[in-house]
Amino acid sequence: MDIIDLHCDVLYKIWESKGVLRFNDSPELDANKNRLLKGQVKVQCFAIFIPPELKSEEQFQAALDQIDYFHSHVLENNPDMVHIRNWEDFASLKPHEIGAMLSLEGVDCIGNDLHKLSILFHLGVRSVGLTWNFANLAADGVWEPRGAGLTSLGKDIVKFNNKHKVLTDVSHLSEKGFWDVMELADFPIASHSNSKAICNHPRNLSDEQAVALFQNNGLIHVVYHPPFVTEKETAHISDLILHIDHFCSLGGVKRIGIGSDFDGIETHIVDLENASKHQNLINELLKYYSAEQVRGFAGQNFLQHLPK
Repeated sequence: MDIIDLHCDVLYKIWESKGVLRFNDSPELDANKNRLLKGQVKVQCFAIFIPPELKSEEQFQAALDQIDYFHSHVLENNPDMVHIRNWEDFASLKPHEIGAMLSLEGVDCIGNDLHKLSILFHLGVRSVGLTWNFANLAADGVWEPRGAGLTSLGKDIVKFNNKHKVLTDVSHLSEKGFWDVMELADFPIASHSNSKAICNHPRNLSDEQAVALFQNNGLIHVVYHPPFVTEKETAHISDLILHIDHFCSLGGVKRIGIGSDFDGIETHIVDLENASKHQNLINELLKYYSAEQVRGFAGQNFLQHLPK
């Protein structure tokens, strides 16, 4: 069953290695090409992530470098990897092709310069998360004790996203920032988040947040990171399915997807250790849900709610 995965950190790992890691087959990459093929990934979203310790004046160049690696390592010499630049591109993917989309995980790299965000948009970024875990000039992240919402800049970024039909990603955002986004965003999404009711972690979403996303044409893509899945020492696929079950109970059966966070996590769910294992989750889900519902979770729900 074809998978659309809304989040991985392959580009960060390649950038961190200064281009040494090979996208096609480096075993250090959870979501290398060989593993995407084996896991039947039809579309992979590649996040641009800038580590917070990097000097602010170096961050935008790091984002451009990761986009360059996206072209040199992911797209070049891989004619079956297709850059998703427009929402219509999903429908034109051929059976043997894998779509590759860019996202931005935190807007720290643009500083207070919307012109830089426009450059990233023209380079193909189609989903923008306002923060990682900490505060920046746009908003507070989930680990910022202040817990403030969107700044004027943050609101301008959401308006930019609306104008250009870019997704506004609430994963990593403070709760107040989340509610500000709900008031403003035309295309909200949680690219890699789970249920706080099942696993009480600051990165997860409350029931109120989940319902608000579902009611505002948004989606939640469940994440494979064990600390977001269970408070137990070891996470299993059955633990992840509890999050899907709970979101379904809140009315989200047609608004759930997958955002693995591969290559951004150091530990893994048993039998979901890399992208080649996606179908293990699908096979377990088919024991409890109809094939149509599971196809929705795998990617069809996302396709049904693309910006128009």
